[in-house]
Amino acid sequence: MTYTYKINSKLGTITFASDGENLTGLWLETQKPNVKENIVNKQLPVFQKVEKWLEEYFDNKIPKTNLPLKIEGTSFQKEVWNILLQVPYGKTITYGEIAKKLNNNFRRQTSARAVGKAVGKNPIPIIVPCHRVIGSNGNLTGYAGGIDNKIKLLQIEKVNINNLFVPTK
Repeated sequence: MTYTYKINSKLGTITFASDGENLTGLWLETQKPNVKENIVNKQLPVFQKVEKWLEEYFDNKIPKTNLPLKIEGTSFQKEVWNILLQVPYGKTITYGEIAKKLNNNFRRQTSARAVGKAVGKNPIPIIVPCHRVIGSNGNLTGYAGGIDNKIKLLQIEKVNINNLFVPTK
């Protein structure tokens, strides 16, 4: 059974999903929730923890609450997401830097493009901070929640975005 809960935030409506104990998904208003059909809306302790975490985050504080996460994906995606969880609040990392870490850790060649695909499949954005990933040239590309939201999240964390840019089409 998948449970969902919605809150209003500085980024609009955010939907959470849980298996009853762990946070399994989070979607911004601009994203379509990817949940199974039998959904029951229910206020769970995990949702209260997530809401507190997000309140602290949107108040420009580093959240202290430890969240129980259950992240489903391929082993490669999980490796990428684990690296994202290590990127400190207020810092950024490039797709290439993540690929290099994976190459060093697992002694295999990984491309920045493959990392980008895994980052884009992150089921728990904000908390698994995929918004902190940028292109090697300062490009603010690739955020499933929308580039405007990526910029807002970086600004909340006081990241200097003056040298970063949104690519033109």
